[in-house]
Amino acid sequence: MQLTRVRRQRSAAAFAVLVLLAGTSTLLRSGGNRHTAAALPDRPAAARPVHQGPRPAIVPRSAWHAEAVDTAPAARYAPAVKAAVVHHTSTPNGYDCAEVPGMLRGLYEGHAHGRDWDDIGYNFLVDACGTIYEGRAGGVDRPVVGAHTKGFNEGTVGIAAVGAFDRGAAVPRPMLDSIARLVAWKLGPYGPDPRGSVALVSTSDESRFPQGAEALPVVGGHSDGYPTRCPGAALYARLPEIGARAALLQRR
Repeated sequence: MQLTRVRRQRSAAAFAVLVLLAGTSTLLRSGGNRHTAAALPDRPAAARPVHQGPRPAIVPRSAWHAEAVDTAPAARYAPAVKAAVVHHTSTPNGYDCAEVPGMLRGLYEGHAHGRDWDDIGYNFLVDACGTIYEGRAGGVDRPVVGAHTKGFNEGTVGIAAVGAFDRGAAVPRPMLDSIARLVAWKLGPYGPDPRGSVALVSTSDESRFPQGAEALPVVGGHSDGYPTRCPGAALYARLPEIGARAALLQRR
């Protein structure tokens, strides 16, 4: 009997210890705040991955003496850049890169005055030496709406390769590398994968598609959105390479 009583006492003591341990979840912790398991703060959600290449060197409009049209309206901006549209200027190859600023002024004259666009249509231009020039006004770091791909100007960045790149033409390596760097930067930190496609909304029945959403390459050519041979078969064939290089620069 004595042994049974001792065992019962020991069991009661053990149960009291368990109750005491269970109650520690409601004890006051340092700082004087009462916490229970249910009241513990949630862990922060995983941050969205950032994919953006570094900003490349860009020659400003002032360096090639772009002359703004007095009656030009203020620049328009899209919510974001969702795709890059690559063009060629269809000007002769074999130029000296020192001649490019003068060539840009000629293109500006044709776009701003000859076509009444009030400015050059492309957002950026890249020469055979890989030099990147600011094109349309409004700020290189902003999603400026250009005049380069009818129906798909909003939400895209227009990048023109200075030269003509029809079938059989050589596309200079520095030019390809600079276009890739520009794409990797302009798509922004949370933009789409440059190797994929994106849904864009056509704003003109004169484009390749009627008005409405269409899937286009994130890195595409003028001919993807408009019935034209631009940017030439030789450059168009290198667009997947540009997209892959841009993705690498974004550390995807």
